[in-house]
Amino acid sequence: MSLTDLLSPSDIAAALRDCQAPDSFSPKKFFQISGMSKKSSSQLKEIFRILDNDQSGFIEEDELKYFLQRFECGARVLTSSETKTFLAAADHDGDGKIGAEGINYFKYRMRVEMVPDLTGSTPFA
Repeated sequence: MSLTDLLSPSDIAAALRDCQAPDSFSPKKFFQISGMSKKSSSQLKEIFRILDNDQSGFIEEDELKYFLQRFECGARVLTSSETKTFLAAADHDGDGKIGAEGINYFKYRMRVEMVPDLTGSTPFA
């Protein structure tokens, strides 16, 4: 199975275009544009399996910097800052790596962040 079996090639292309410049990658925005934010937990686990280059069951920081290249070979490498920000957003247990459950955790956090509280602010901001 490939990523294009789960995500639209045009959505992937649009998500990659949106973050071509260094330090322009937003995990939240990438998930939304690529269509990953609309996928079920089981579909996200399959996407995770494809993205887990060494098939260790985790995406470590060294793998995460090549995240965009897993979608398109010629895509750029994430900067150190982007990699650390992405890792912090999806590493639900603080072990320095993302497990399949981390992708679902990130999706959950995105939903919560989009719902303002009674004061008008959003959590995790």
